[in-house]
Amino acid sequence: MSFANRLLSATRVAVRVGSRSTLRPSYRLPVSLRTQLNAPASYATETPAKVDSAEAEEFEGTSTDIPGELLDSSNDGTDWSRSFHGLSEEAFSKEIADTLLAPVDPLDIEIKPDGMIYLPEIKYRRILNKAFGPGGWGLAPRSKVNVSNMVASREYALVCQGRLVAIARGEQEYFDKGGIPTALESAKSNALMRCCKDLGIASDLWDPRFIREFKAQHCVEVFAEHVTTKKKKKLWRRKDQPKLGYPYQETK
Repeated sequence: MSFANRLLSATRVAVRVGSRSTLRPSYRLPVSLRTQLNAPASYATETPAKVDSAEAEEFEGTSTDIPGELLDSSNDGTDWSRSFHGLSEEAFSKEIADTLLAPVDPLDIEIKPDGMIYLPEIKYRRILNKAFGPGGWGLAPRSKVNVSNMVASREYALVCQGRLVAIARGEQEYFDKGGIPTALESAKSNALMRCCKDLGIASDLWDPRFIREFKAQHCVEVFAEHVTTKKKKKLWRRKDQPKLGYPYQETK
């Protein structure tokens, strides 16, 4: 006879109620012990794990950990979520430097309606691939994912040829939970563009003199009317691009 059964037989006080036998309240055993007594002998029972309600939420107001496989440094000996390995160890070769520091082609530069000029994210990737070769560079998560106040963000490290080059946090707004995965991907691209500043890629885009000259030569500011609200405002576009489209209509 098991210990639990001996304990039950020693403490049990049966009270006949009709055809049933019950236990007086003062002699009731703990629920966990009664569960073990009622379970089949060939099966073990355990108390269900306690689930934190905060952990049940997948995104809103929470942060998720970096996957364990990314923290496993057994393969190359470097944990890029913490390491600064190779930072400013030596300059890249002249061939790589010339590729990274090459002037930006004006045809590659875009302008937003508010007047901010930028280089599309894919252009940065092409420059990195040309300089280091596909597989010669990568982005490593540096922090947890942060999703709050309708903004998704994460910190990344740019690693080139096995060396840490730059660290930046990327961010992106979202408007509903269904858009969080896309926002996280956009945040990664945003971090990449910020990291590339440390390599000198497209550095002209942060030079006030270059910005003024580029906008004067290649862009135009026009009056536009919002189709729905009928409000008019000045907006920018490239001279070689079609007129502004919906929801704006250019006016004279």
